[in-house]
Order: sequence, then C-alpha cells, then structure tokens
Amino acid sequence: MSSLSLAVRDSSTMLRRNLLHARRYPSLTLNLLLTPVMLLLLFVYVFGDVMSAGIGGGRADRSDYIAYVVPGILLMTIGGTVVGTAVSVSNDMTEGIIARFRTMAIHRGSVITGHVIGSVLQSVMSVTLVGAVGVAIGFRATDATALEWLAAFGLLVLFATALTWIAVGMGLISPNAEAASNNALPMILLPLLSSAFVPVDAMPGWFRPVAEYQPFTPAIETLRGLLLGSEIGHNGWLAVTWCLGLAVLGYFWSAAMFQREPK
Repeated sequence: MSSLSLAVRDSSTMLRRNLLHARRYPSLTLNLLLTPVMLLLLFVYVFGDVMSAGIGGGRADRSDYIAYVVPGILLMTIGGTVVGTAVSVSNDMTEGIIARFRTMAIHRGSVITGHVIGSVLQSVMSVTLVGAVGVAIGFRATDATALEWLAAFGLLVLFATALTWIAVGMGLISPNAEAASNNALPMILLPLLSSAFVPVDAMPGWFRPVAEYQPFTPAIETLRGLLLGSEIGHNGWLAVTWCLGLAVLGYFWSAAMFQREPK
C-alpha cells in the first residue's frame, strides 16, 4: 500500500473514532453549542431594541439587529466548537492512547488529521444548527446569490480549519483537559472583542485596535457582506490571509508537538 493510501485509510479510521466519541459523549459539544444560542437569544430579545437603536441612529428595529448579529454568532460558534477539539486532543495525549498508537503500524499524522477533519465537520454542523435558530427568530439573507452563499460556506470551512489546527496545538501542549480548555479560551473571548455585536466605529478609540487587529472581525465583516450585501472592502482578503496564516502556523506547530517523544 502506498504512503498516500495508508494515510487516507488511517485518517478515515481516526475520523470515525472521533465522531463516535462525539456521539457517545455529547455533553461537551452541547455545552459549547448552547453558549452561542443563548447569546443570540439574549442579544436579540433582551438587548435587541436598544442595540439596534444605537446602531441605527435612534431607530429601534430588532429585525435589523438580528441581521447584524447572526454572522458574528456563527463564527463564535466555530470558536466554541474547537475548544472541544483542544480538550479531546489533550485527553488522547494524557490517557495513554497516543502511546499505543505510536507502537502500531499506522500513519502517525492520521491521529491529528482525524481530529481536524472531525472538528471541522462538527463546526459545520454546529453552525448549521445555530443558523437554523437564527432563521427561526427572523434572520434572512434574501439578497445573497448562490455564488455568495457558496463563498460564505467556503469562508466558514476555511475559518474552522484554521482555528482547529490552532486548537490541536493547544491540546498537544496542555498537561490535562482543564489546561486545554483554558488555553483555548481566547477562541471564545476574541469574538466578544470583535465587531460581532457592535460596529468597530462605535467602540472607544483606545479599544478599536483590539477589535480590528484580530481574525474574527474581518471574517465577520466578510460573512456579513456576503449574506447581507454590505460593504466588504479589504476585509475579504484580510479574512483569507488570517485563515491561511493560522492554518499553516497551526499545522506546523501541531506536527512539531506531536512528533516529540513523550517524556
């Protein structure tokens, strides 16, 4: 069997393993999924009128704020989902299963590849569920063309892949699951400090660089432009650059950490 065939076969096996784990132990996935859903309902039904009045120059319209906040919540969902990946990888590293895999005739990279593919699939499913909640409460993207929908889906998958590789690296360097969860906490905090809930222009001047110079804001603005027809500007290429840069960084970091011999 060729090296490529071996890698594909073993990666598929590891993918099935991770999906079975997610199905048998759904509590972590459900907890991470409930956070963006609760935030969506909170900001729409509790703060919606106030937030829309602030953004719309005094005109309170909850439907406008639903359209504004849903793209940010979708990307926050990805950030929350990959926290579970960091915890899962850390569990594998500390519970001894990786040591067993190292003694078997399997492709070494298949272990983390299975985690990455499984996490991306879970992210897509989570985004779909949160998006369905958004549609149920009034979100509409009627002006988006088929090409824009395809580009939006591609952006979500690319963003999920980039964050997943970073989360895998965080899981590999963590001594236990609790540390992995803490290390991956920026994946949840960064969307809160982005343009997910209010425009960057409405933030204090000293705080704007925090929102501008991070991966979530350009990705959110790009997704918002694709689905709602708003101006994308330079955010499109910034979002893609962030995704590719994080994916490459996360891949090499994760590979280097995984290749280390256990102490």
